[in-house]
Amino acid sequence: MTSMPIRVVLVDDHALLRKGIIALLAREPDIVVVGEAGDGQEAIARAAALRPDVILMDLVMPGLDGIAAIRQITSAQPEIRILVLTSFATDEKVFPAIKAGALGYLLKDSGPEALVQAIRQVAHGESSLHPIIARKVLHELAHPAAHPLTPQPLTARELEVLRLLAQGLSNREIADRLVITEMTVRTHVSNILGKLHLASRIQAALYALREGLVGFDPPA
Repeated sequence: MTSMPIRVVLVDDHALLRKGIIALLAREPDIVVVGEAGDGQEAIARAAALRPDVILMDLVMPGLDGIAAIRQITSAQPEIRILVLTSFATDEKVFPAIKAGALGYLLKDSGPEALVQAIRQVAHGESSLHPIIARKVLHELAHPAAHPLTPQPLTARELEVLRLLAQGLSNREIADRLVITEMTVRTHVSNILGKLHLASRIQAALYALREGLVGFDPPA
């Protein structure tokens, strides 16, 4: 049985760039662009109407910017994976985008093969970071905030949630796996971040990798 193609929405305020990426992705049999948007507000509408697998999201756009759009989309539709595609590699763009819920972060100077690979990785729930961005994230992990961990350890259920989160599963997927509600998962994630003094899901995932709680293999 042939698997369904990865459905992509492309968000960028430059129409010429959108057309170029659409032409590039049209050569890939397992990827189909189902919509495009020129700003964050339009991206939110396209996400709700089309429910794509992946959104390629620029960050700097007129009106509602990409980070605000990521935050709203991931809150309303956490099953949609977002891959940032931008020219900016500064900390004030990288970490807010990841904290907002982006699963991948690619720079526009990347090659076509890197873009296609990143889309496939993100669609399968794997993080995909440009090498420059990966170094920033690893540096952040190596220099955590100077707060001691809470004396209250993670519960067995929180450890289960952390392991699944680190494998790239969304809140809905974690809820299905553990047979609990999505609201309960959100509560567990909030508790995990609070106990570990972490700011985002990706920091929690990196913590789990560093502590040997999960490996680098994608979830089954």
